[in-house]
Amino acid sequence: MATNDYYETLGVARDASADEIKKAYRTLARTHHPDVAHDKANAEHRFKEINEAYEVLSDPNKRAQYDRFGTVGNGGFEPNGGFGGFSQGGFGDIFDMFFGEMRAGGQAQARRNGPVRGSDLRYDIEISLEEAFSGATKEITFAHLTRCDTCQGSGAEPNTLIVPCERCGGSGVARMVRQTPLGQFVTQATCAACSGEGQVIPHPCQACGGRGRREVDRRLSVKIPAGVDDGSRIRIGGSGEAGIHGGTPGDLYVYLNVTAHPLFRREGLDTYVDVPISFPQAALGGTLTIPSLEGDLSVTLHPGTQHGTTMRLRGHGMPSVRGSQRGDHHAVVHIVVPTKLTKHQRELLEEYAHAGGGSVDERSFLSRVRDAFKPD
Repeated sequence: MATNDYYETLGVARDASADEIKKAYRTLARTHHPDVAHDKANAEHRFKEINEAYEVLSDPNKRAQYDRFGTVGNGGFEPNGGFGGFSQGGFGDIFDMFFGEMRAGGQAQARRNGPVRGSDLRYDIEISLEEAFSGATKEITFAHLTRCDTCQGSGAEPNTLIVPCERCGGSGVARMVRQTPLGQFVTQATCAACSGEGQVIPHPCQACGGRGRREVDRRLSVKIPAGVDDGSRIRIGGSGEAGIHGGTPGDLYVYLNVTAHPLFRREGLDTYVDVPISFPQAALGGTLTIPSLEGDLSVTLHPGTQHGTTMRLRGHGMPSVRGSQRGDHHAVVHIVVPTKLTKHQRELLEEYAHAGGGSVDERSFLSRVRDAFKPD
């Protein structure tokens, strides 16, 4: 067993946790593995040291022995470079790391060589309640990736070729066969030379830098149908990011934010408005003008209308996006009590009170209270 400092080899403190040791090992093993390192000779020696250190420090018993005596008995790497007493955890990490990459590399290759759909985009628009009621058309400008017109999405300068990757032979996967005491091991990972594409571009397009797509600003008219609600979204197909390798473009989703109205409020397809009236209007009744999203509406106010009475105007609310249905418009009556009276107004009210108008029908009031609390 070598006598070098295993903690220093992995770059961890002596009180490092098992997770910290494992994380450091994975990072170093990926960097110094002979299949990916440029200096193969030094990488193989370094990779052996890293695995030897991890084999000891990942085993609680061996680590305790190493911390106490500075060395470990039989175990770890054998003199001939074999894997002697390599623990199950060490083999598990090696298999997960490299054979997992082989599977992932194959999947990545399948994805990269084929068409890739472009990403979807989102754009948020604020509209008023009036615009939600009647519908509107909005002009929007947004940045998105579109196919490069210079190279037609290939990423190569015009009149130049895209050639197979020499390192991986066009497969997009780097494959390495290694002989071990346990037999022949085959490892493979995404080719670093072509990033798994299987081909390289000797002369990248100068307009897009070889990406095949360019970011441009696009102006678009969005038609907002009548009846939309806060949080509604409009899908505009094919207006998202351009695809890769001939993939279809993504979609643009326009999300609508309906701002609060100072006068009206909405609940589903129904709209509400508070209407102030005077005491004489409430007592005598008459014709009342009620504002709505489609203009002023006239209704009959019955004599004796009480504070909080709601008048329902059918079919004057919000339209439905999905059909010809219309909601209702509700006018909530609020009797306004004057805070200042002229001398003549006071005299008239006092005369009205002396005539019995100032009393409240207590029996009628108590009856309404009992009805309100009566069980269903």
